[in-house]
Amino acid sequence: MQIKDNIKSSNVWMRGFFIFLYAMIAYVTIFLTFFVVMFQFGSLLFTGKLNERLLPFGQSLSILIHQIFNFLTFNSDEKPFPLGNWPK
Repeated sequence: MQIKDNIKSSNVWMRGFFIFLYAMIAYVTIFLTFFVVMFQFGSLLFTGKLNERLLPFGQSLSILIHQIFNFLTFNSDEKPFPLGNWPK
């Protein structure tokens, strides 16, 4: 009876939808982070210094990834960006 109730629960299905949504967002965010990393490496390689204006964005991306994975692994029920606020 418990399994039947769980299968019919709209909360369970909504969580499943958000898991799928945030898994896709995590994929895009990790891909974007790769470009930030490569750009920073290129900047360091060719100018000898990091792009200071890009550092806060890179940090926000890493915080967002952390928040998404906390949600995906059920360590948090708080929905990250885009349904929550952008990390500061």
